[in-house]
Amino acid sequence: MNILIIGGGGVVGQKLGRALAAKGALRGKAIEKITLADINDPAPIDGGAVPVETVTCNIADPASVAECVTADTDVIYLLAAIVSAHAEEDFDAGLSINLMGTLNVLQRARELGTKPVVVFTSSIAVYGGEVPDPITDHTFLNPQTSYGAQKAMGELLLNDFSRKGYVDGRGFRLPTISVRPGKPNRAASSFMSSILREPLNGQEAVCPVEEDFAHYYLSPRKCVENLIKGAELDEGELGQNRCMMMPGRTWTIGQMIDAMTAVAGPEPAKLIKWEAQPDIQAIVSGWRFDLRPEKAVKLGLSADESFEDNVRYYLEDDKPAG
Repeated sequence: MNILIIGGGGVVGQKLGRALAAKGALRGKAIEKITLADINDPAPIDGGAVPVETVTCNIADPASVAECVTADTDVIYLLAAIVSAHAEEDFDAGLSINLMGTLNVLQRARELGTKPVVVFTSSIAVYGGEVPDPITDHTFLNPQTSYGAQKAMGELLLNDFSRKGYVDGRGFRLPTISVRPGKPNRAASSFMSSILREPLNGQEAVCPVEEDFAHYYLSPRKCVENLIKGAELDEGELGQNRCMMMPGRTWTIGQMIDAMTAVAGPEPAKLIKWEAQPDIQAIVSGWRFDLRPEKAVKLGLSADESFEDNVRYYLEDDKPAG
């Protein structure tokens, strides 16, 4: 079993690589090799008994994809993307990576004729606009950002390539992942980690929305668990629509801060500054949060029990020493 993680330099990609190496098997077969691929050479990880390679891959370039996706690739995790605010600011970059990059990977798999499993990370940004709550797996997609539109188009491609038998695809609309380690990125949702991560690290952070802003969240640890479970699903369980919501839970900013206080005491919350940012508010106000991930739950995927768990996982897995 050879596994390729495209986007293997990112937070989720690195955690997924480590988790798969520790697991040692996927879909009932021993893992012989894991390859982490990204636009820049990913940080190496210790796979123990499982060899872990790192390569560069620009999914916007079909030739680069051809070098990366080979005939012995059994499972492809397609995690790479231009994130929300970046895709909104740079329309061409979003199209190049989020749409054409996805198509390039799927086309390469089709050319090989090996029907690899493709696990595609979509986003809850595919929802929005004039659709009623609650949002279910059968709600039509109506994204209100370029990022969401590009992910929705990727889902349609994944479904069609799967219908044709070119790949065994399954796509998961990720909640916002929090608490993410590392530095802020250009996602509009980046503050949903930084307002917790930075205070937990003794640093100030800015919250651009009100305390009652509600959103749909999942921890990095649980996201990785679900991505592994998602790869192991039999294609007969997936039905005619290979894409679904990944389970998460809805919390307000105030509830998240209360959870941080319950776990880490009152001092971190004092480091949060409240400063409205209209550009961020304009994007996130269109996101929907009354989400019902019934299909994924039925298939065995799950959400965090509480946001206190999200905070604890960050402290256990990712908080810098000292």
